[in-house]
Amino acid sequence: MKHLLLTLILLLTLSGCQDKETDAKKQAAHDAKIAAQARAEVRAEYEAKQAAQKAQAEAQKHTKLNQMGVDMNNGTIIIDTNKTKSFFDALNQKMETQMKKISDDLQKGIIDAKEEGVEINNERITIDLNKTKNLLEIWGKKIQSFAKEFDEVTQTLEINTSKGH
Repeated sequence: MKHLLLTLILLLTLSGCQDKETDAKKQAAHDAKIAAQARAEVRAEYEAKQAAQKAQAEAQKHTKLNQMGVDMNNGTIIIDTNKTKSFFDALNQKMETQMKKISDDLQKGIIDAKEEGVEINNERITIDLNKTKNLLEIWGKKIQSFAKEFDEVTQTLEINTSKGH
């Protein structure tokens, strides 16, 4: 009887060890799976952040300031004088062309701005209120976007100058 009892205790003890070893393997596999998921989430978050920074940098390339030759990165302002000069030369050329055309038309007594809803010639004056309303709305939106962009630039400059002090 004693031998039977000892054998039974020995079998139960060994079977208990087997279960703990199996449980430890299952737990390790579960931990590895959770670690892989966490790694994947962190990697996805990092890649999304990198993509957002790249998109922001790309969008910054197409701003008016960048077209003028002003580049702001990490608290530094870089002004490309050649790019700035060419931008203002092109702007000056466009304005001269427009002013000459307007001046010539006014000399002749002709204003032809059909897209804007105004047409003046020697015989009559025609104003399309719907088109002029649209023109004013478009101008208003452009002025608002320019003011917003100008405000963002001043805020960026203020932030950059405050970081420098």
